[in-house]
Amino acid sequence: MTDHILIERPEAHPGVLLIRLNRPEKKNAITADMYRRMTAALEDAENDDAVRAIVFLGSDGCFSAGNDMADFLAYAMSGSSEPPAAVEFLKALTTCGKPLVSGVDGLAIGIGTTLHLHCDLTIASDRSLFKTPFVDLALVPEAASSLLVPRIAGHQRAFALLAAGEGFSADEARGAGLIWKVVTPAEVEAETLALAARLAAKPAGAMKIARNLVRGDTGEVLSRIDAEMVHFSAQLKSAEARAAFEAFLKR
Repeated sequence: MTDHILIERPEAHPGVLLIRLNRPEKKNAITADMYRRMTAALEDAENDDAVRAIVFLGSDGCFSAGNDMADFLAYAMSGSSEPPAAVEFLKALTTCGKPLVSGVDGLAIGIGTTLHLHCDLTIASDRSLFKTPFVDLALVPEAASSLLVPRIAGHQRAFALLAAGEGFSADEARGAGLIWKVVTPAEVEAETLALAARLAAKPAGAMKIARNLVRGDTGEVLSRIDAEMVHFSAQLKSAEARAAFEAFLKR
């Protein structure tokens, strides 16, 4: 359902495009249709000079519980050779030429964590939890997280997050350099939109150059997304992953 992703242009924040995860009854678990909607929004924004910053927000108490497990299990059992819709979204996110800002309140699981690695600034509430239980689901890191997290946070914290599946509090995530700022839950949305508006108000040409210099070549990130997905797709169709998914769905 496309209404699980809301695309807004807040009047109070000129130049800002807001992409809001809107499936709170499922803790904003992301389906293939939701990925496609977000990909289209990023592509449209890329070609719209009126959009000068993009914001991702979730719901009160939950950014996202990650991929929708029923959706992923159906994909695994389909035998499809097509890459998951998540891959196209991640590539659109990686190559997006506009500043990306995100706001997190509460749960940020799996892609709910790794999405923010591609954002330029992330604000999180002090009750947020960042966790990537890939190995627990018999899967592997995605979204180039196996490249980006060690680069940002070092091997030990990257292993704890991506392989051991340890959860990071907002303060721990900030200490690791994974997010920028911690605020109260009531402040997340307003602070995130205000931050994006400040970026949108800056000279667009200079912002683009500065951002490109800071981010560096995206080729390595795109290559790692592809390399991870080879393993991810194989594991997704494995017996151990199906067993892990089915156990998860029985909870």
